Amino acid sequence: MTKKINLFANLKSDFASGLVVFLVALPLCLGIAMASGAPLFSGIISGIIGGIVVGYLSQSHLSVSGPAAGLTAIVLTSITDLGAFNIFLLAVVLAGLIQLVLGFLKAGSISNYFPNNVIEGMLAGIGVIILLKQIPHAFGYDADYEGDMSFNQADNQNTFSEILNMVDKVNFGAVIITLVSLLILIIWPKIELFKKIKVVPPALVAVIVSILINEFFIQSGSSLQVLKEHLVSLPVPQSVDDFKAIIVFPDFSQFANPKVWIVAMTIAIVASIETLLCIEASDRMDAQKRYTNTNVELKAQGIGNLISGLLGGLPMTSVVVRTTANNAAGAKSKMSTIIHGILLLVSVLSIPFLLNKIPLATLAAVLLMIGYKLAVPNIKHFAKYMPSAMNVMVAIIVGLLIAVKNSDNLYLKVALGVAVIALIIYIYFKAKNDREFAVKINRNQYLYFPFFATIIAVVFTDLLKGVALGMIISVYFVLKGNMQRAYVYRNGEYKDGDVIHIDLAEEVSFLNKAAIKQTLTNIPENSNVIIDASKTVYIDYDVLTLIKEFKKAHSKTENIKVKLVGFKKVYNIQETGEEDKHVFVEAKDKPVK
Repeated sequence: MTKKINLFANLKSDFASGLVVFLVALPLCLGIAMASGAPLFSGIISGIIGGIVVGYLSQSHLSVSGPAAGLTAIVLTSITDLGAFNIFLLAVVLAGLIQLVLGFLKAGSISNYFPNNVIEGMLAGIGVIILLKQIPHAFGYDADYEGDMSFNQADNQNTFSEILNMVDKVNFGAVIITLVSLLILIIWPKIELFKKIKVVPPALVAVIVSILINEFFIQSGSSLQVLKEHLVSLPVPQSVDDFKAIIVFPDFSQFANPKVWIVAMTIAIVASIETLLCIEASDRMDAQKRYTNTNVELKAQGIGNLISGLLGGLPMTSVVVRTTANNAAGAKSKMSTIIHGILLLVSVLSIPFLLNKIPLATLAAVLLMIGYKLAVPNIKHFAKYMPSAMNVMVAIIVGLLIAVKNSDNLYLKVALGVAVIALIIYIYFKAKNDREFAVKINRNQYLYFPFFATIIAVVFTDLLKGVALGMIISVYFVLKGNMQRAYVYRNGEYKDGDVIHIDLAEEVSFLNKAAIKQTLTNIPENSNVIIDASKTVYIDYDVLTLIKEFKKAHSKTENIKVKLVGFKKVYNIQETGEEDKHVFVEAKDKPVK
């Protein structure tokens, strides 16, 4: 039974956090719409529906939905291929229906198989991207749209070259606004008097102060003034007819167009994966450790995309940046998400002229704080799992990747490459001669490497590719772990006449096949072997076949006496892994039970 939640129980804190998310979401909605080649208002529509509709239907307490940077390339390409935005909207409607079906098919359950260290790596990677992407905006250089998360940018720069490119284009008025905003964001929560005023979040104070500072620069004719192109740019309808012209409806005459269905499937799959990743991340952030029903989430996202497409909005997902802002601002329930959607709706209808006075630099300051909280604590935490030499090696690898992407200096690239090789050699010999050093690496490698690989891949490619690499490395360590958890026979441990016992685990899956095969292969000639399945309730068919073949064929050629004990006819329990070693040698002078 689902526990009923009083949405108004924490209204004071939820209103404050909803206000912060609204301030963050506004430029992101506009920036993503612009980068997608869609009408600007389509991003706002998606944000409003993501906040109010999906926020209400979802069981997530922190997640915030809206237009996502991860879909930008798909949207831009699809609008071009389909030839019109209204045809693309039909694909968004169909994508919503597909997500509804996925929800009813319980496809959301796959999120349970995302390893925590990969999710943490994804969050840290996004934090690093936010920090790097917001530096140009903080200095008043806005060539790239607000909300871009991809490494290669639309302005023919990449994440790192953009920072280098901004050096001679700094707007000192924006720098002043950024510094003042950061000062407010850092100091405000530490003053006891202000901490009690929960309805007024520091981000709102920073926005108001930044508007006042820029108005002073403008009125005084100062060269420090932040110009229009560096402010929020919300469409301002002048009449009811203008407002009606903003709303675009889908073209249902293209229902039979196969291209529309291909786009719909693509959006549904990518949006669902990004949503499930974000839901896992938001549940990790939740201080109360509440868990979200991911199948309900897919249904909520489906309904949201269905309505968004019908009203002219972009496709949406659950979005990490807004979700993190929500959590950092102190949200207690999904009422915060709903409030952010309501504020988007009310503000764009009533005070767009006022919102258009907000400098992007102050919003960059808010996002810089969010990026720091996402990246730095997680990286510090996982860095402790390895010796400092390993952390230095990872840092140099990152430096090498930056050099490869941005520098023509061959000597620099070679020097960094040599440094990486030298560290690998040092770590190898250090591990051979220092047991404590080796144990630390072996014990923590399955946590450390997927985490940092995910971060690096997310920053240098995109979110999905980064998570995919982290998952692949995690699966590798699972397979490697299954190999190591089964005993591999060593000749030095065996004496003539000893009995080798192989006690199978309670559940033996196909993952154990390689380990068992290696164990059986390494049993010496003329041995006595007892394979005991007394405690086993399930054995994979491949493993059973392997054991039968060993008894019937391999044991004959090697003169190995095999005794099978406790094997049942039926094993109907789902397979899992097993961590214990179940092979031991019984000395000749001890009785065999």
